[in-house]
Amino acid sequence: MNIIKKIFRTLSFSSSIIETYFLFKKHLKPKGWVLSRYLYQPVDSDGQPIPWVTYASLHFISQKLENTSFNIFEYGSGNSTLWLSKRVKYIISVEHDANYYEIIKNKIKLPSNITYILSDIKNDYSKKVLDYKDEFHIIIIDGRDRIACTKNCLNALRQDGIIIWDNSDREKYQEAYDFLSNAGFKKIDFKGLGPIGHVEWQTSVFYKSNNCFNI
Repeated sequence: MNIIKKIFRTLSFSSSIIETYFLFKKHLKPKGWVLSRYLYQPVDSDGQPIPWVTYASLHFISQKLENTSFNIFEYGSGNSTLWLSKRVKYIISVEHDANYYEIIKNKIKLPSNITYILSDIKNDYSKKVLDYKDEFHIIIIDGRDRIACTKNCLNALRQDGIIIWDNSDREKYQEAYDFLSNAGFKKIDFKGLGPIGHVEWQTSVFYKSNNCFNI
């Protein structure tokens, strides 16, 4: 068998097929990418919901949430809301899309540690976080009106709090990145593949010294 593999690897076409097969078997399928692609929703290999962020960032975040009781505020709901609710004390999630809100709401099993808020993007969506002060260990920016949401969120973040930002490679949000940098935040970028997508993107963690992730 090893001889056959060596022979096939010397041929350009067959070598590409073999390497694609092993990428599928050893990486894409175990991470749930294939099933996510089929269902068009972020899930793991068992079909359980996971956040729609890069796999590298998900691995990092998963480790940092172990044995904690964090409070989270999330702009942009979804499978991340369901996944996080099993790993934190409570999560407040804000969604602007009424149809999508109903889909996720029907997946929330009661009693729940999720406070789920529907807010019109044209009204007070970005201001919802202003209702809180020094409350959250983690604020997630993965919804709409991200620049305004970022500028509004700092008073609600604890002194040791961090911000998780998905799609942080999008240049149109540079104003928000600069705002956080000027406020003293450093940044770790996790670029790579994630659920569903076949193109790399970036998820970032913004943090200060003495943060709850111990970075």
